[in-house]
Amino acid sequence: MTDTGRIAQINISPGGVPKLAIATAQVTAAGLSGDQQRNLKFHGGPDRALCLWSLEVIETLRSEGHPIDPGSAGENLTLAGLNWANLGPGSQLQLGEQVRVEITDYAPPCRTIMRWFSDRRYSRISHAHYPGSSRLYARVLQPGHLTTGDRATLAIAGPG
Repeated sequence: MTDTGRIAQINISPGGVPKLAIATAQVTAAGLSGDQQRNLKFHGGPDRALCLWSLEVIETLRSEGHPIDPGSAGENLTLAGLNWANLGPGSQLQLGEQVRVEITDYAPPCRTIMRWFSDRRYSRISHAHYPGSSRLYARVLQPGHLTTGDRATLAIAGPG
């Protein structure tokens, strides 16, 4: 794993999970155009405009017997090739040529994703219990257009 990876999948939904793959997306300060969240108390807003997750974490979960796929846990961008455990609040990623985001927090898991865990223990992706496996929330610093396969590069490492 390195500081440079790629966008493996872009995911949106009209609200809820799973989010489904699309080939390209416009990223705004509010998140991905066409994506909605059901519960705005816990999802969305400028500091949670995007939810990011690691393809390698998903593959690890699958190898543990969990029937989870990209988009199942509600992430907008499934990223591959990055050293996921090194990302955290304050880290900045350059996505494609235009988009820049800053990680704001670890996304706490919620019971709506329980069905994708063989033992129903969705805490398996809690940063508090399993550091390096959590989804990440991000704010959009520079909006733009993304396409599946675009480069994802760690631009600034977080303080952690």
